[in-house]
Amino acid sequence: MKRAAAKHLIERYFRQLTEGCGNGACTNELCASCLGFQPLDHNAAAIRALELYKINTKLCDLHPSAAFPDNSAEDTQPALLGDCHGKMTDNLFPPREDFREVRYLTEEKVYEILSICEGKKDYSPLIRVIGRIFSNADGLVQSFRKDKEQHPNTKEQRKTHQAKDEDKDEDDKERTTAKEQESEASASMEGATGSTENRLGPVEVSVDIEAVRRVYDRLLSNEKMESAFLNALVYLTPNVELDLTYLDVYDTNPDYLNIFIIVMENSSLHSPEYLEMAMPLFCKCMSKLPLPALAKLTRLWSQYSVEHIRRMMETFQQLITYTVISNEYVSDSLVNDDEGVVAATKCLKLVFYANVLGGDLDTGHNEEEEEEPQSSELTLQELLGEERRNKNGPRVDPLEKELGVRTLDCRRPLIPFEEFVNEPLNDVLEMDKDFTFFKVDSESKFSFQSCPFILNACTKSLGLYYDNRISMYSERRITALYSLVQGQQLNPYLRLKVRRDHIIDDALVRLEMIAMENPADLRKQLFVEFEGEQGVDEGGVSKEFFQLVLEEMFNPDIGMFTYDESTKLFWFNPPSLENEAQFTLIGIVLGLAIYNNCILDVHFPMVVYRKLMGKKGTYLDLADSHPVQYQSLKELLDYEGDVEEDMMITFQISQTDLFGDPITYDLKENGDKIPVSADNRKEFVSLYSDYILNKSVERQFKAFRRGFQMVTNESPLKCLFRPEEVELLICGSRNLDFHALEETTEYDGGYNKDCRIIKDFWETVHSFGEEDKRLFLQFTTGTDRAPVGGLGKLKMIIAKNGPDTDRLPTSHTCFNALLLPEYDAKEKLKERLLKAITYAKGFGML
Repeated sequence: MKRAAAKHLIERYFRQLTEGCGNGACTNELCASCLGFQPLDHNAAAIRALELYKINTKLCDLHPSAAFPDNSAEDTQPALLGDCHGKMTDNLFPPREDFREVRYLTEEKVYEILSICEGKKDYSPLIRVIGRIFSNADGLVQSFRKDKEQHPNTKEQRKTHQAKDEDKDEDDKERTTAKEQESEASASMEGATGSTENRLGPVEVSVDIEAVRRVYDRLLSNEKMESAFLNALVYLTPNVELDLTYLDVYDTNPDYLNIFIIVMENSSLHSPEYLEMAMPLFCKCMSKLPLPALAKLTRLWSQYSVEHIRRMMETFQQLITYTVISNEYVSDSLVNDDEGVVAATKCLKLVFYANVLGGDLDTGHNEEEEEEPQSSELTLQELLGEERRNKNGPRVDPLEKELGVRTLDCRRPLIPFEEFVNEPLNDVLEMDKDFTFFKVDSESKFSFQSCPFILNACTKSLGLYYDNRISMYSERRITALYSLVQGQQLNPYLRLKVRRDHIIDDALVRLEMIAMENPADLRKQLFVEFEGEQGVDEGGVSKEFFQLVLEEMFNPDIGMFTYDESTKLFWFNPPSLENEAQFTLIGIVLGLAIYNNCILDVHFPMVVYRKLMGKKGTYLDLADSHPVQYQSLKELLDYEGDVEEDMMITFQISQTDLFGDPITYDLKENGDKIPVSADNRKEFVSLYSDYILNKSVERQFKAFRRGFQMVTNESPLKCLFRPEEVELLICGSRNLDFHALEETTEYDGGYNKDCRIIKDFWETVHSFGEEDKRLFLQFTTGTDRAPVGGLGKLKMIIAKNGPDTDRLPTSHTCFNALLLPEYDAKEKLKERLLKAITYAKGFGML
């Protein structure tokens, strides 16, 4: 059976199930007019209609009372009227003069009907027209066209026009044409940054968007009109969903996208009535659009104003929030199973990428990826069927690939990324189960980690934690099997035994050997042992190891890094004499810190994290890494005088080596003979920035990045986190909320929150200055930073350590535990505590 006929039959079954045949004495149990019929909602009716079509069930004949004069299929579609609760008016079957001949709408036709209605002070004719056109997919596709005179006006002409789609060869041809148009739009994005218009090129759609906006603005002020739009959308969505699911309508008619363009221009979509009745169904329809259609819609929205993009973002966010807070999720009914939330999240993804495309893009300046040498030998993992999931790098979102842009490419989005995070969703999301769905990558289960923009850094870090732990257990299991197969000594952990006075040499030799022999061992759980010292590493010894390594390697006297007093940041020292292994060690340490959930006291500019994620440094990155040079280059770009005569700069720059002697470097061939002028100063700025941030430190940074990737290249770090979030993972937050810490602190040994000593303790800590608070945190936890999510995520324990005494408080940094004697006076408590945290380095921390 041809598609048009099949679609017509399915629609007739749907109307029979929802409206009936009109015969009060109908005995068909599958007809709404039958007395014993149980009413169905639109979703259930759509599914049932499809089932009836498949088994070719007999249809009722339309009763004369329910038929229109011409009995055409289109005229039998009811106009859904009434209030926002779906109550129908009595006048279901308007007379012929109520603009029944109108098959699609134009701006002029709407205003013409509106003028007549205003004259008669009766808006029911326009309400009926809106209900009929906006509830019919064909009518809505043909409405508000830029080139309406070129489109078929009658039903017979449309049937003739659609008959070509029945032939498979024609389908393939049109599908190829549509894909070619999409690829041309993608190709226009490649290359340099620039205006959105130049970068994307015009996204051609046949609907007149401005006309649609003017019509909505004119009509939505009328409450009855708003109800008509709402009811029409409720009726429209089941038919559209069937079209997209079973008929591939976009492949044969790309203008089908007009439905979604027109509906999304409705500024009332965020109202409670829409959120409850229409938007969940509409989002489900939109999520079923094929990938080329989603990409085209995203490119179109990226050219909208910030206000329009924000309105769409807020609409989907409100729908997610409304649905989440209206439901209760338990272990057997997860938020991942809520079709409304999942569909709205998928739609929000389109707005997110539109926000990225519309922002300041830098699709170039990508670091070259170093390919790992591929061994032809089968590993034990592969023999056991445990081949690495991310062997070929992190997964890429299909929409991201289709658009040819990454979140990392956007320096400044139109709307801050933080506004796309939905906190109520984060609160109810069970990350352990969501992580399972993410790793399995099953189509039957949706994982919110596939839309990481909606998750906060704390939630994503929990997903990364699960990934790291599973990797550790996997490596431990593989090691056990190796020991059985090859008779090797069982070594399920990454054990480092170091001497305090030779910590760099010992760590460097051990980690270098591991990296050369079996880099997978770096993904085992870390255990550090200081030679000649007792103690089991439950986290605290590792913290101290990281701290001591970083202190030594970032010491300016060694010369690996330079320190800027104004920014308090470190940068790679270009003339450093240290070998690459030292920088590789720093990279491994950063990777191990993420992998083992430790916070490090490192101070890098943001460009380092951007480069770790795969981007090169550019002129804009100099602002925080090299502010003096940035300001000089900015003045050069803004200079309005004669650049060549006044500044006398060439394409040759001068720097000093490790011993203070000047060295020169040509930014381009014969640079000393090429003066910088107003015409080529942008090129000079670009080449200078590239030299400072990339070329001059290429050797050091490649080694550093190689070490980092040895630990993290198989984790979902790249696909989940932005550079600023990676910094948060490594360094923690400097925003210290000690009241949040007080709320989550637990007590042991006889203490509780109501004890006098505990009340005195918190009063004392809250009275500390910023520096003393950091010292206290360092003393108790081993770091002066808060973890991702703030101090409220830190589980600190205060335990009783005997009666009043002159001894100082002590701590177990492994367990974030403070051992506090029960001092008899608040003043003594403060004096003892300050002395402990001030002189704690080297003793007092276990």
